[in-house]
Amino acid sequence: MVDVKATVSKEEWEMRVDLAAFYRTIPYFGWDDLIFTHISAKVPGTEDHFLINPYGFLFEEITASSLVKVDLKGKIISETNNFINPAGFTIHSAIHEARENAHCIVHLHSNDGVAVASLKDGLLPLSQTGMLVRSQIAYHDYEGVALFDEEKERLVKDLGDSNLMILRNHGTLAIGNNVGEAFTHIYFLEKACTYQVRAMAGSLDFNQPSDAAIETTRQQGQGAGMAAALLWPAVKRKMERLDPSFMN
Repeated sequence: MVDVKATVSKEEWEMRVDLAAFYRTIPYFGWDDLIFTHISAKVPGTEDHFLINPYGFLFEEITASSLVKVDLKGKIISETNNFINPAGFTIHSAIHEARENAHCIVHLHSNDGVAVASLKDGLLPLSQTGMLVRSQIAYHDYEGVALFDEEKERLVKDLGDSNLMILRNHGTLAIGNNVGEAFTHIYFLEKACTYQVRAMAGSLDFNQPSDAAIETTRQQGQGAGMAAALLWPAVKRKMERLDPSFMN
């Protein structure tokens, strides 16, 4: 068995550990879809290499060493017997190539995220969390399973400079300058979706906040850097306490 830690740079290994920790958060928060969906991160010091999960592994099994390194053409750079999800490569490679600040990308098929993605109006300003992120969300229409290169251009165009996206009838997506920012973005988007689904499950009328309150909250929601700097280390410590095997 290859000692991956001994064959990569210190910076790449640290990124691998961070990304593996992120994978472990997904089942913990109930956002997983068995072996499907994916998180990727750029390899530090490179422009066209990124790390992604080996296809066929549950997210609770992902470790720093098991992550697969690929280039933007889909060529596997790692010494591994594993392969990657073609749909994951299509979505992630398109964004990594187009967005210089997309150092980490997470795409999910969570129950509540897909439910909101299936609504014509998408995310509504029903909760504080929803109001914080709603104006930052881009939307991309469903075209089928994301296997074709032709969709890349449309996906990137729809994303624009947003850090959050709802893939209609499909799921949620977030990007960040680092793992911590990507986690923070997807956490707030997923929470907003959950609040909305629970509110819509009842038969009572919604309490509609004023336009002024919605605008104030929108302004307050700009930038996740400070929140991520505090939130991610705490969440990573939680993952270490639960099961530190992701660090291997």
